[in-house]
Amino acid sequence: MTPRPRPPRVRGVRHFFAALGYSLAGARRLWRETAVRHEAAGGAAMLLALLLLGASAAQLVAFGALFAVLVAVEAINTAIEIIADRLSPEWSEFARDAKDLGSFAAACIMVAHGLLLALVAWKAFS
Repeated sequence: MTPRPRPPRVRGVRHFFAALGYSLAGARRLWRETAVRHEAAGGAAMLLALLLLGASAAQLVAFGALFAVLVAVEAINTAIEIIADRLSPEWSEFARDAKDLGSFAAACIMVAHGLLLALVAWKAFS
């Protein structure tokens, strides 16, 4: 496979639109990951639960911020997995560790979501 030539550098206002295009391409690529689709479904269910429990505006903002962090961490985790697979197509300890650490980072954000839901439920039922 012959490498493609590097595209010319974009500057000014065109850079903003180019960066937006790169971000949208990243979002499309991330959406192909099953984990992200599961997290989106879980996020929708949690948002519904928060609304039904009467979450405050601040709690809803906290949920939105945590969800944005979860998606960002999942994007980084996916990037790590792609790089690890490229560097080590066969099984290797470093690739396993890199993937496990990325997964742990996403799990930590999900625990934070669970704590937020528990707090809202505690306030709703106490």
